Amino acid sequence: MRTLRFALVALLLSGCIGFRTDSPAPVDQSMSGTWTALAPLPAPRQEIAVAALEGRVFAIGGFNDSGEPVASVDVYDPAANEWQSRAPLPVATHHAAAAVAAGRLYVIGGYTGGRLRWATSSTVYEYDPARDAWATRAPMPTPRGGLAAAGVGNRIHALGGTSDGVTNAHEIYDAVANRWSSANPLPTARDHLAAVAFRGQIWVLGGRESFIGTQFANVEVYDPATDSWRVAPPLPSARGGLAAAALPDRILVFGGEAPLRIFSATEMYEAVTNRWISKTPMPTPRHGIGAAVVDGRIIIPGGGRQPGLAATHVNEAYVP
Repeated sequence: MRTLRFALVALLLSGCIGFRTDSPAPVDQSMSGTWTALAPLPAPRQEIAVAALEGRVFAIGGFNDSGEPVASVDVYDPAANEWQSRAPLPVATHHAAAAVAAGRLYVIGGYTGGRLRWATSSTVYEYDPARDAWATRAPMPTPRGGLAAAGVGNRIHALGGTSDGVTNAHEIYDAVANRWSSANPLPTARDHLAAVAFRGQIWVLGGRESFIGTQFANVEVYDPATDSWRVAPPLPSARGGLAAAALPDRILVFGGEAPLRIFSATEMYEAVTNRWISKTPMPTPRHGIGAAVVDGRIIIPGGGRQPGLAATHVNEAYVP
């Protein structure tokens, strides 16, 4: 059994197997949404951090197509449909989280080192767009990678990830004071999860216990006003490595992976009906992705096209 498990992991890591999985949720026949192919990333990357700042999409760090970490920072201009390079991260990092607060972009945690040499990071980098420069800020109390982050006002919530095993850590960075504090822990410890700010609350979606372990459909919602959590309707399919984005009246999730499976699913949480519905699937199923919203379009660059290592330079936009 152990030999079989190691063989399975090796195949997954090499991107040799994996079945495309669509969403089991009811389909929205009236407004299914549309996908558009955009200018591709300059080079294939997955496990990247993604965020929007000043109307542009930042694709930060990650793995290249050889499975080695990169420090690259590429910025997509939707108006020109083109990419430009920006100052690289001080250290090549993958599985980090990115969020915006107080007009600056922050990259939090992740792993350094490639292949089997991963080391968790507590580093916080702040990007100043006026100077095209990174600065090191106060470190995160719990070093971890595979975490999620979401910003509300001047604060960024860093959630879950892996340190010594999966963690339910929930720590808040004050971008003005450059200070961290602890908050009510995430109810379900997990990594490779997604998080968004929606109507003043933090929604945490999906994730997993380990690469071939339990995959979670859990959706848990944090209220900063009361430092409390509640449970929301679960995702239609349990998986990790997914991306999420919030619009004023809805949340959308994209892609992801589970053992032997890669997801093409586009799913929308409809606040009015308190349910998940299926939208037009991703043209290119991917995991290890992030999503950014610019002018109502949700832009998803890079990712892995098979379970494990299979980096791509695909860049696609979804309009609900």
